Amino acid sequence: MNFNDVKVILASKSPRRNELLKYITDEFEVIPSSCDETVPNGLDVFEVPEFLSVRKALDVAKSHPDSLVIGCDTVVIINGEILGKPKDIADAFNMLCRLSGNTHTVVSGVCLCLRGKTMSFSQHTDVKFYPLKEEDIIKYLQSGSPLDKAGAYGIQDGAALFVESISGDYYNVVGFPIAKLRLEIEKFLNLFN
Repeated sequence: MNFNDVKVILASKSPRRNELLKYITDEFEVIPSSCDETVPNGLDVFEVPEFLSVRKALDVAKSHPDSLVIGCDTVVIINGEILGKPKDIADAFNMLCRLSGNTHTVVSGVCLCLRGKTMSFSQHTDVKFYPLKEEDIIKYLQSGSPLDKAGAYGIQDGAALFVESISGDYYNVVGFPIAKLRLEIEKFLNLFN
């Protein structure tokens, strides 16, 4: 099966994923999942994004079994703890203080669903922040940008000034490991030939 032979659905409302998926195709529909994102106790933090991506993709695929549904979830992990989207400005401030001067891992889980078959994978990227000044954190928070992002920052916006180094896929940190996704889609669609 060719990529152009199937309808593509992005099971995410993330504007960043929407933009990145356009590198692969302009022909897709956005249908965000409304599934329960509760994670079972005992699941390793590095497995959480892939678990949630599968849950999101399957949720949307129930109503669209003949479409290629792409689910994704991205988390920031530091010292074995997941930093999700901040609850408020104070939470975002605390997250950025924790990331200051430290290395954290960004993990994206991606799931592909089509006609009852699924395939999923995870991508890891390590990001090191410079030590941050309080005034720089406050200025960044005033932009409003961090409130809808895991770990309270977007590497593609003002938080680019915080990054000392990155090891791995930059676009994974933005929210979609787009190069690996393209390869995995090709492999997945070959299962239908």
